[in-house]
Amino acid sequence: MTSTDLWTYNTTIDTTNIVGHSVEALDGSIGKIDEASNDVGASYIVVDTGPWIFGKKVLLPAGIIDRVDHDDETVSVNRTKDEIKNAPEFDETTYRESTYREQLGTYYGTGGPGYRGIDTP
Repeated sequence: MTSTDLWTYNTTIDTTNIVGHSVEALDGSIGKIDEASNDVGASYIVVDTGPWIFGKKVLLPAGIIDRVDHDDETVSVNRTKDEIKNAPEFDETTYRESTYREQLGTYYGTGGPGYRGIDTP
């Protein structure tokens, strides 16, 4: 996955009106979408994790979204809860800056064990 793909929604996924949808990691629920960006080559979702990690928010690149179910209002991502929990900390003041996105891109771009196609049997 290139860094550009990481920040781009899969074109087969309908991401219109996903704010408020629940987000499911590979191993369980992580929260609800608080914000979604459709910026070309820089798309992301901000997830409010609620009590899961003490009410923090996380930013997820659009490219890790696996599927969207509008009927169930659920967005599935191809990372584990631990991978998301251990990502660089979300900062309300800098999350739109390229430096922060580069840091996240490096983290999520490595795939990790939850990424389908890398380190999986």
